[in-house]
Amino acid sequence: MDMSELMNQARRFQERLGKMQEELAAKSVTASAGGGMVTVTVNGRGELIDLVIEKEIINPDDPEMLRDLVMGAVNEGLRKAREMSKGELAGLTGGLKIPGLM
Repeated sequence: MDMSELMNQARRFQERLGKMQEELAAKSVTASAGGGMVTVTVNGRGELIDLVIEKEIINPDDPEMLRDLVMGAVNEGLRKAREMSKGELAGLTGGLKIPGLM
């Protein structure tokens, strides 16, 4: 394989990667905690795009419980988003691990 072909393949890969990142931004996952009292939505870029807290769970005398539920839901949402992104990336790279991509 000559250097020109290698550069063309790298360019095509970069274009597909950019398209995949755009597609991931449009996809989302949802996670909840506390039996659905706290629900988060995270996009494929790992950005929190929605947070719903049911008013019944808000207790001014126990802010730690609310904090724990929010953290649990957000962490689960981020985990799901990472898994979704890894799956998409594996399709692009054929399962090859490329440092810095994920």
